[in-house]
Amino acid sequence: MKKIKLALDWTPNINHIGFFVAYKKNFYREFGIDIKIINPFDDNYSITPAKKIELNIAEFALCPTETLISYNTKKNKVNLIGIAAILKQDLSAIVVNKNSDINSPKDLDGKSYASFNARYEEHIIKQMIINDGGLGKINFQYPDKLGIWETIINNKFDSTWIFKNWEGVEAENLNLKFNYFSMKDYQIPYSYSPILVCNKNNLSLEPYIKSFIESTKKGFTYALKNEDESIKILKKYLPSKEKKINLNKAFELTIPSMSIDNDWGKFDFKKIQLFLDWLNKFKIEKKALIPKEIFTNNYI
Repeated sequence: MKKIKLALDWTPNINHIGFFVAYKKNFYREFGIDIKIINPFDDNYSITPAKKIELNIAEFALCPTETLISYNTKKNKVNLIGIAAILKQDLSAIVVNKNSDINSPKDLDGKSYASFNARYEEHIIKQMIINDGGLGKINFQYPDKLGIWETIINNKFDSTWIFKNWEGVEAENLNLKFNYFSMKDYQIPYSYSPILVCNKNNLSLEPYIKSFIESTKKGFTYALKNEDESIKILKKYLPSKEKKINLNKAFELTIPSMSIDNDWGKFDFKKIQLFLDWLNKFKIEKKALIPKEIFTNNYI
């Protein structure tokens, strides 16, 4: 058995259902893999998932596309490569309280935003505001990452970036009303999130990547075909306060963005190129990257 660690991008949620199903149903073990899933709650998100790969704490990690881009363009470059897309469509959005005076991104001028302090995040938010006719003058705040959602629920800060199929469903559960601003509605060709990445220089991992992908794909395919059983599996791993979330509703919102069998995980390189071009156009990232150099479908 090859011992492998997967670092999650967030505490367990509906986007991770296939991983936990594959773990619980022993799909990884069928492919010779003894997996440990690392929850960011364990270290209060003090080390990001991608950093865990860089530090050899994990072999695989989940992260947004821009993290992969950042690691391949930063001064001390790390050769991360994207090996699978978990969702084929972006389900994230900027969220604000519906009872506020923020009806579109331009109204965020002068307001607060709870930031994850990611390299491109604030540039993207500013550009979204500008694209909507605002000035891009927003006040960034930096609470503990795992406490960001609570700052929005408690009206401490005005906005942040969430997943509509998770925090959005939790908001409904709490009878909270929010406005959601999706990137695509404001001329931002945002790419995949989350994606599965690894270090392509880790030669000892190479023989196991395809097996890891195959067993993960089997987990997500099983989840789509066995919804109730898979939701029960996922629920066991959720933080206690999130066990009350309507998981069927969360899964229902996620299903249209999921793929199964041979289509699972595949990247559309044209879609990635659009996002790379956008980052270059607005000088958010100066280096020009070629999608097929940092993403691959070879393991699918």
